[in-house]
Amino acid sequence: MGPSGSGKSTLLHCVAGIIKPDSGSVRFAGAELTTMSDTERSSLRRTAFGFVFQFQLVPELSCLENVALPLWLGGMKRKHAEARAAELLATLEVSDIAGKRPGDVSGGQGQRVAVARALVTGHKIVFADEPTGALDSLNGELVMQQLTRAAKDSGTAIALVTHEARVAAYSDREVIVRDGRTQSMELAR
Repeated sequence: MGPSGSGKSTLLHCVAGIIKPDSGSVRFAGAELTTMSDTERSSLRRTAFGFVFQFQLVPELSCLENVALPLWLGGMKRKHAEARAAELLATLEVSDIAGKRPGDVSGGQGQRVAVARALVTGHKIVFADEPTGALDSLNGELVMQQLTRAAKDSGTAIALVTHEARVAAYSDREVIVRDGRTQSMELAR
């Protein structure tokens, strides 16, 4: 959490291996991300990390295909991948838009499709930048319930950026970013 412009999204991108930090190190499963090649970091992002970034769906694919895409890239047969994708779309209450392209759905529906895509493979970590930003409060709660369920059921870690205290309240640990500095707090459960 932190004010706009404080570096929350930049920090998330560094931790996810999307950009290299100016200094310091980022380690995941014993590997140093900052010394990996672009190809190695890309492979890690495909196999171990899920992402919920606003407006990052593939516009040429249907919503169902966007969710199934990581499974196809991992070698899953189309029929099975689409069945798993359909389950997640139903869980997030957007199965009615499965055949539509991202440009033909609302921002909130697209955000839930992005969440489904991030959760479909059961990655070790899901990085989410404002996962409820385009949602009303009811759908925001639905998304946060699904993200926390994924964390509990499959051991997925969720690293998210938010401005909203109600979203941050779902976390076990909170990092405040202010003026380029971080402060971490363990939250009582």
